[in-house]
Amino acid sequence: MANTFRLKTKASLTTTLADVYEVDASTTTIVLGISLSNKSNASKTADILIVTDTSHSGETNADSYLGYGLPIPAGGTLEVMSGNKLVLQTTDKIQAKASAGSAVDIIVSIMEIA
Repeated sequence: MANTFRLKTKASLTTTLADVYEVDASTTTIVLGISLSNKSNASKTADILIVTDTSHSGETNADSYLGYGLPIPAGGTLEVMSGNKLVLQTTDKIQAKASAGSAVDIIVSIMEIA
């Protein structure tokens, strides 16, 4: 199995949830870090949703927020993961949105195992 480190970015989140990253077929992904950057001169918030329907041992996962209404100070950055790791399986997704369009960027650092 090959381990590949990648960086996924999405500039200027909108006010509607949109895909930031989707796990490829036959791949497991370890999310190493997620950061949100506020490019505006006023505080903003952002939501990060993990979209999943994978199952294990008869239990099916459900979509869950990693963060909801996360506060990002004006001109600042918020590190969401803070040293934690997140395992995503095939077809799982990370989606995000901001309280104002064009104000917030997202950066996701991952390791794909294929």
